[in-house]
Amino acid sequence: MQKINQHKLFFATAFLVALLLTVCSSWFRADSAVATMLGVHHNDYPRLNAIALVEPTVPVVTESVKYVTIDGQAIEGYYAYPENASEPLPGILAIHEWWGLNENIEAMTRRLAGEGYQVLAVDLYNGQTAETPQAAINLVGKVANNPFGAEANITKAYNYLTKEKQAPSVASIGWCFGGSWSLETALLFPQELDGAIVYYGGQIGEVTSEELATLEMPILGIFGAEDTSIPVETVENLQSTLDELDKEAEFQIYDDAGHAFANPSGQNYVAEAAEAAWKETIDFLAENLS
Repeated sequence: MQKINQHKLFFATAFLVALLLTVCSSWFRADSAVATMLGVHHNDYPRLNAIALVEPTVPVVTESVKYVTIDGQAIEGYYAYPENASEPLPGILAIHEWWGLNENIEAMTRRLAGEGYQVLAVDLYNGQTAETPQAAINLVGKVANNPFGAEANITKAYNYLTKEKQAPSVASIGWCFGGSWSLETALLFPQELDGAIVYYGGQIGEVTSEELATLEMPILGIFGAEDTSIPVETVENLQSTLDELDKEAEFQIYDDAGHAFANPSGQNYVAEAAEAAWKETIDFLAENLS
């Protein structure tokens, strides 16, 4: 595992400061008075959305796998792959939203696998899931308290796919909380990862140009124009920085869509935008995973 750098220390520190300063913020930034995860989710709950109800395009096999042991506790992920797979397939690390690795994320894992990939949905909450915003923010806080543990978790998940399952290429994907950690996965494996998909990850504005300069993989960013927690200006600034660094990155900003508009669970779902983002996601994976 690579040594944690200044950004990752800031990632954890800023997160904890946010929790202490306001009950309606999980990703607090000084340039935005309303940069709040809990704010946009305050009346939310993890109901299953239409995007997770779609069956995989081909039959898939699923199983729970123990891919890492942290502090003596074995962590189980949800692993899925096409039923007819006869050789190692490209891999995807799927990182859950703030509710945790629940049935809705498992449904998305199956759907991704149905596109021809082996997919490991990691568990950054060590077996816990949330049914209320307050429970979710508590679990988020535990991860913020131990970023080294989360990094070790993701590193072992990557190794599981590449070493044990012989995946020839690997991309990461995550939603909301998981979107930030998808970008963190790119920073952990700046040259090894073959693609990173970031669905409205709240920490995008905190990454330095020096860190972005290390990234060698293509990046797809999915954002909502009405997301009060991630201003469009922040997304555009990141796109500009990546363009200046001559990085391969594309950021899609969907009109009439707010935060978590494509999450597999929650009440912020916007069907048209979510379906368009899914097509972008599948096209991106097909182009960048061999």
